[in-house]
Amino acid sequence: MIQPETFRSQAPAPLQPHPITIPAAREVVLPNGLTVVVVEDKRLPLVSYRLAFRVGGAFDPPGLPGLTDLLAGLLPEGTESMTSREIAEDVARMGASLSAGANSDYTIVAASALSQFNDRILELMADVVLHPSFPENEVELAKQNTKESLRQQRAQPSFLASEMVSRVMFGDHPYAIVAPTPESIDRSSRDEFVRFHRSKFVPNGAVFIVVGDVSHDDILRKVESLFSTWERGEQLESNFPAPPVRTRRTAYLIDRPGSAQSNIIIANTGITRTSPDYFPLLLMHTVLGANASSRLFMNLREEKGYTYGAYSNLDARRTAGTFRATAEVRSPVTGDSLKEFFYELNRIRDDRVSDKEIADAKAYLTGVFPIRLETQEGLTDQLVQIKMLRLPDNYLEVYRDLVQAVTVDEIQRVAQKYVKPDEAALIVVGDGSAVLEQIRPYCQDIEIYNTSGKRKPVDGSVATNPVGSWSIELETPLGQNIPATLTILREGDAFVGRFSSQLGEADLGPIEINHNSFRASTSVEMDGHSVPVQISGSFEGDHAEGLLTLQDSPAVPFTGNKD
Repeated sequence: MIQPETFRSQAPAPLQPHPITIPAAREVVLPNGLTVVVVEDKRLPLVSYRLAFRVGGAFDPPGLPGLTDLLAGLLPEGTESMTSREIAEDVARMGASLSAGANSDYTIVAASALSQFNDRILELMADVVLHPSFPENEVELAKQNTKESLRQQRAQPSFLASEMVSRVMFGDHPYAIVAPTPESIDRSSRDEFVRFHRSKFVPNGAVFIVVGDVSHDDILRKVESLFSTWERGEQLESNFPAPPVRTRRTAYLIDRPGSAQSNIIIANTGITRTSPDYFPLLLMHTVLGANASSRLFMNLREEKGYTYGAYSNLDARRTAGTFRATAEVRSPVTGDSLKEFFYELNRIRDDRVSDKEIADAKAYLTGVFPIRLETQEGLTDQLVQIKMLRLPDNYLEVYRDLVQAVTVDEIQRVAQKYVKPDEAALIVVGDGSAVLEQIRPYCQDIEIYNTSGKRKPVDGSVATNPVGSWSIELETPLGQNIPATLTILREGDAFVGRFSSQLGEADLGPIEINHNSFRASTSVEMDGHSVPVQISGSFEGDHAEGLLTLQDSPAVPFTGNKD
């Protein structure tokens, strides 16, 4: 008689977690205040380097947002003794890497190389940090590239959503600014870079982290010899304004005419990275929306099919933070998606998470944690965060214990403290004519903006006369501006249109106009084929903006004015 295989009916119990062996870090502070952290790891003949400064975009000078990030990118682009090309060729000969970048809280100069090239890669790092020349040609190139990148970003609804949520959640705090403007980029001169580098990129407060096939004593002597002439500077102070206190739910609709989907963010004020509530919030976030088995994903994606993914985000930085729920959904189900979002946000507040949910969340967090430390680069980046965000020195050793210590009661406590649907900022980027009425049942306090960030009337109080010729510019993904003309005529009670540009001409036929929004469909001949085209947008006085979409191609935004 065949015995039933009962073991196949249930998942096996998880194994006990293996202990993590983390190489010991040795720390020394040089006379000029530079902290050096060395981790000897001789498993491979590789070394990772990070020179980190506690100056990020939050410290940009007034009127010059983005200066720190621009400056960081220029560090490897020329020194007093080497050109950008010479630096790149020297790095390439070693099969190494050398780069620099900044976020809102800190700036990093990063390198990696085979251990046989330790001396040379350190010399290059010292040169780009201590003696950058900011060549005028490289400065101009970086500025032009940044403006083109900004142009492409502004065509993306995810960027517009991120820009608005930062603006409304952080207020006068510098975290409110996520990108420069073309005007601020133009004002970023070489003199500004030199002045900012001299005053902010100082050794006291900086941390040099070395992980890999090195000898602590040898690397310390080399670092000290290269950076000993680096003089101390003024200590940075983070006396930033507090984010605004929210007392009611407000919706911020970025009207992107013609969008086929809505980008939704629901945000509350969060915590700093060193808050004692971090680990309870991390568990709550994991249950609610951190991954594809969390509540938001299972509801909006698996059960309802509104989106490819719905998530939460715990954005905890050095001096402020937010907690967000996000998704990109089809325009017709924007209201239905908001219903499910607020249902889940209220549920995580009102109902205790189950024993299985908290156990699964703990297993997930403690399971993925060792993966982050498997490589030299991963361990190095974790050490950077510990130093830059002022986390405890034993953070890596106690991480899994702190996760396991969180209780169901603590999860509900922080949910009730930080998840406040009635005080949330609701950001929606989408076609205003299609989604505004879907938003109203969930928020009566609504502000509407165009894609340039300019506020618009909620009710479109004065209808625009669309008849006439409109001179517009198409902004291609490659940064090109293509002039075009949109002509609208009235025929009886209907409207018809014509579109012309260097791409070709097309009769739009009947144009559907609903108060100040419009849309039309046609086709154009391209390479002997008929290609469907949709054009949609909105009028505001003598200004028009919208999207031109060719089949199987990205939507191209346009703006313009009535002739």
